[in-house]
Amino acid sequence: MSPIAFAPAKINLFLHVGAPGDDGYHPLCSLMAFADVGDRVVLHEADVLSVRVHGPFSGMLAGEGDNLVLRAARALLARARGPQPLVGLSLEKLLPVAAGLGGGSSDAGAALRLLRTALGVQVDDVELEAIAASLGADGAACLWGRPVLAQGRGEQLSPAPVLPPIEAVLVNPRVEVSTPAVYRAFDGLGDFGDVTPPPMPDAFESVEEMAAWLGFMRNDLQASAIALAPAIGDVLALLADERETLLARVSGSGATCFAICASDIEADALAERVAGLRPDWWTVRCRLGGPWPDA
Repeated sequence: MSPIAFAPAKINLFLHVGAPGDDGYHPLCSLMAFADVGDRVVLHEADVLSVRVHGPFSGMLAGEGDNLVLRAARALLARARGPQPLVGLSLEKLLPVAAGLGGGSSDAGAALRLLRTALGVQVDDVELEAIAASLGADGAACLWGRPVLAQGRGEQLSPAPVLPPIEAVLVNPRVEVSTPAVYRAFDGLGDFGDVTPPPMPDAFESVEEMAAWLGFMRNDLQASAIALAPAIGDVLALLADERETLLARVSGSGATCFAICASDIEADALAERVAGLRPDWWTVRCRLGGPWPDA
């Protein structure tokens, strides 16, 4: 028994954030796409439900006994009929943690899809989305890993425009950024964004058209993230100066930044150059879109 589910990195192509409501939550509007790089969740036999974490970024989750993958598994298996199956999960952590990539929510979504299919748990897509949404604001979006426009707290989803093939580079300066801390800094600035969905075409004809349109959009958390982690500004400055970059922006609350390129050749060249200039950073070549296969 070793079924596998892929947990892709989530990228906020734009992220508009409004003033917090009485409940403290911020309304948002974000166009999300998913990368063909991410973590992997594997199902295996076990005496007790548990999650084993390994991989290059597993140390960043050390001591986190009740992570989102385990919470997702418990929530789904609570709906299973009959005796609890003797299974465990392994999480191969290939994405940085606290990086603006939705890694925890994507891992949880992968676990939900994997367990429902492998164990035949009788829940429909709507109920599965509800479980995912209960685990985090971007949980429902990360469940399926397909491009979406997210509103509300992130749980109100509608189809994204048809996206062209997006060749990209992800760069993280290997600093963790606390999302609550970024939001506190953002609230302190008081410069809240308009979260009305912007006019969008049904489809972008080219990546150049899409990047030009995204240039008029924003990540409202970017300035606050840079204030807390100045290395993010270094990443953006480097990417913006490179000839292959059509658009460079922070994803989510950081610290990962992405650069969109016009072709695979240009993205390859950019990734190689950034890795050579800053070998201490995490630099990954990828494609954005989704959904991506599990195998």
